[in-house]
Amino acid sequence: MSAQAPIVVVGTGLAGYSLVKELRKLDKDTPILMITADDGHNYSKPMLSTGFTKDKSADELSMADAGAMAEQLNVDIRTFTTVTAIKPDQHLLEIGDEQLSYSKLVLAWGADVIRLSIPGDGQSHVHSINDLMDYRAFRKALGDGKRVAIMGAGLIGCEFANDLRNGGYEVDVIAPSDAVMPGLLPPQAATAVRDGLAAEGVRFHLETVVENIAQQEQGVRLSLANGQQVEADLVVSAVGLRPRTELAKAAGLGCQRGIVVNRLLQTSAPDVYAMGDCAEVDGHVLLYVLPLMACARALAKTLTGEPTPVSYGTMPVMVKTPCCPTAVCPPPANVEGEWTEEREGNNVRALFKDASGQLQGFAVTGDYAVEKQALAKQVPPLH
Repeated sequence: MSAQAPIVVVGTGLAGYSLVKELRKLDKDTPILMITADDGHNYSKPMLSTGFTKDKSADELSMADAGAMAEQLNVDIRTFTTVTAIKPDQHLLEIGDEQLSYSKLVLAWGADVIRLSIPGDGQSHVHSINDLMDYRAFRKALGDGKRVAIMGAGLIGCEFANDLRNGGYEVDVIAPSDAVMPGLLPPQAATAVRDGLAAEGVRFHLETVVENIAQQEQGVRLSLANGQQVEADLVVSAVGLRPRTELAKAAGLGCQRGIVVNRLLQTSAPDVYAMGDCAEVDGHVLLYVLPLMACARALAKTLTGEPTPVSYGTMPVMVKTPCCPTAVCPPPANVEGEWTEEREGNNVRALFKDASGQLQGFAVTGDYAVEKQALAKQVPPLH
């Protein structure tokens, strides 16, 4: 291995660029190579579900292209480049037949969208929006269309539903759950968000699934398990994300739900780290911005010689549904307790307390959403 082998960061999403920005605050000169399978534009992923409200094209959501980022951060960036193998014992990456040496390797390549296998000839009208290139392709395909069906009523599905309605589109949301964001919000808060979206004109088809997507002269017809049919110009699939682990597994790295790392973000291989949506940090897979930023700050110190375990603090999740502002801090899965909820219209204050009365989580909607920071101070940090 060459003494000049760079730190290699795979991924130029929010995780990769945030890490390198933090690294450059501490070390201006160590060679850094960034590798990405996409175009390397720097953008804020949470903004993808505000693009129609703000009438922003993909280029308008981009803050800088790869060339500008390479210059700004004093790094090399290879775009449209796919890593095909990792050889940790040799400190090598493979890109097809090419081999690249690294001194330290950071996997920040995110998560893949879960794709449903649904019968019918209309699959070309189904889009997932997981990055800026996906958003660009979706807007281009939508063209003059005005009807969008969304599969999935989780956080992303609800945010896109609100965003598309704000942009003047007809929106149908289809999901097997009996509530929106079932894994994230307690019942009253979920009902408030659903009612807020319905008041904006979003049509819900819950407790059912899409059984067939048939192409029509214009758009597609979705046949639902409950016997209903929904017509749309395009379909957004928002049924979840799965951390990218395939290459890591093939390289012998420990993987469970994500690439397993400790609080130093170290994988089971020397000098190989993982962060962001692909990583399972000390048992937690946290697909949100605040934990990602905490990881970027800690890992930058570790990579520059000051081993620093990531410390999360309390991290409420802001749901971008302006029709019903919502903040939620989910209680830890291993803590026993119960929710108490109070609701007035779409204003909900839901508190999760353990047996001792300690606040362990909360969800606030509508007018109560302003209480998020005061409540967050009462919740113990994530352990």
